[in-house]
Amino acid sequence: MVNYDRSKEGVLSKELHLCTMIAGLKLPTDPRWVNLAAMDIGAILTDHAYCEQKAASSCISIIQQFPDYEQVVKALAPIVTEEWGHFRMVLDELEKRNIPLGPQRKDEYVKALIAFLPKGGSRDARLIEKLLMAGLIEARSAERFRLLSKDISDEALRGFYKALMISETGHFRLFLDLALTIESREYVMGRWQAWLDHEAEVLQHLSPRGDRMH
Repeated sequence: MVNYDRSKEGVLSKELHLCTMIAGLKLPTDPRWVNLAAMDIGAILTDHAYCEQKAASSCISIIQQFPDYEQVVKALAPIVTEEWGHFRMVLDELEKRNIPLGPQRKDEYVKALIAFLPKGGSRDARLIEKLLMAGLIEARSAERFRLLSKDISDEALRGFYKALMISETGHFRLFLDLALTIESREYVMGRWQAWLDHEAEVLQHLSPRGDRMH
């Protein structure tokens, strides 16, 4: 049984163990990315808004595809609400700056991760892969939110992204914990390492863009 206690998020270390240590991310974000993002706050907030929307949709999709996994459904239902709340929070930040929500852009990062999903396999295996992919996206988001919370030139956004960094790290931990309830630790962590290796390769082939959260 997953014990996901949100009250524990507040006692995480100040830097959340630098996020990369928590998730084991193999490649840090290019340090140029924050400066690029700062050049057009509207663009990065727009992309962020759609990322939150897609995160909520991803949880809904997992619930729809695997309704018989009661523990997963129960754990992900409140995450849908949280992610949609984050979407609204980003919209508020846009409104404060009198910036309209721009059009959704193609997400080459997520597209490359989806392509890594194995074809076929048991329902348990398919669910684990979807949980690990979702957890990886949350872990990378937390790492980038940390950078924004430290280095973004817009000071008002620093606290905003620090709070979201904590939330996204909690989500990553939840997805991984859920996967560990389905299969052995050896199996899940083996697949997690495969995802980490793939994600590092993906990032090596993507140029840093200030209008993309990933």
